[in-house]
Amino acid sequence: MRGFPAALPTSRIPDSSSAPAISWGIAGPGWIAERFTESVQAHTHQRITAVGSRSAERAAAFARTYGIATSHGSYAELAADPEVDIVYVATPHPQHFEVAMTAIEAGKHVLVEKPMGITGEQVRLLAEAAAECGVFAAEALWTFFLPKFDVIDQLLEAGVLGEIVSVFAEYGEYFEPGHRIFDPALAGGPLLDLGTYPLAFVNRVLGVPDTVAAIGSPHPSGVNGQLSAVLGFGSGAQGTVNTNLYNFTPTEAVIVGTEATLRIDGLFNMPGGFTLRHSDGRELRYEEPAGAHFEGLHFEAAAVARAITAGLKQAPQRSLADSITTLDLADEIRARTGISFPDTITASRE
Repeated sequence: MRGFPAALPTSRIPDSSSAPAISWGIAGPGWIAERFTESVQAHTHQRITAVGSRSAERAAAFARTYGIATSHGSYAELAADPEVDIVYVATPHPQHFEVAMTAIEAGKHVLVEKPMGITGEQVRLLAEAAAECGVFAAEALWTFFLPKFDVIDQLLEAGVLGEIVSVFAEYGEYFEPGHRIFDPALAGGPLLDLGTYPLAFVNRVLGVPDTVAAIGSPHPSGVNGQLSAVLGFGSGAQGTVNTNLYNFTPTEAVIVGTEATLRIDGLFNMPGGFTLRHSDGRELRYEEPAGAHFEGLHFEAAAVARAITAGLKQAPQRSLADSITTLDLADEIRARTGISFPDTITASRE
């Protein structure tokens, strides 16, 4: 497809309802687990058979709400449940490592909400453990499982944009006071909650940067309030990222090439459209109904079920190497901006 195409390629993502059913356990009955469960139950034939929490009452309430057969009062009990094939880890992200490791060591596959850990080293340890135990492990960065990103991948693979010279991505959002994003003890601030999306997007398009420059500013709560990073690559390409927790931004993403530019509508990380524009003014438009978690989370569940059924140990849409790359970059940005997170496990486990 060298040169500007006459038409956009078609997404190769199958209907989620056609994916083989496996049995899921939900670890952490919070907001994202609610959205995941609603989307999966509405759009797939996956079986959500159990839910676990540190609070038996919360787990039982979640189970009642969503018609789930079994609830557990600990993550260890959930991991030991023989009716569970895979644990979807939806706890606050400082708990991702321990909860995912507990499931892996119990022989369960895992799909871990983004970010998969709070350091690159944590994800390395999870990847090593999954390989040793022979189980599937992936990060639930749902954006890259959406149909539009399959179309974008095809355009990039075909070289339609020419040489990529710049990638811009940003994500800002308003949060009510008291939200966990303002809690330093929960690794708060926008870097992991929101910044994972633009950082992962730049990594996906351009790879690993050679140079990183970053600035940040504090929020009165004690977390970082806003940061910007400029990433330099050996090809001469540059990536620019901004994220903040003060208010909503367009949340767009743009890939600039020597032949064409691809602009993804905001919110770029959710279902929606994009425009491919040639340097001579020709345009092609990809239309996908705009939506949010209900319309999109089922794609990752279906893709994971297909991968596990096929005997794969990682998700092609989001490899563990890619998850490590993004968190390594977040680690470097934290070092350059003075952002500190709670103590983390980075070398071994007792």
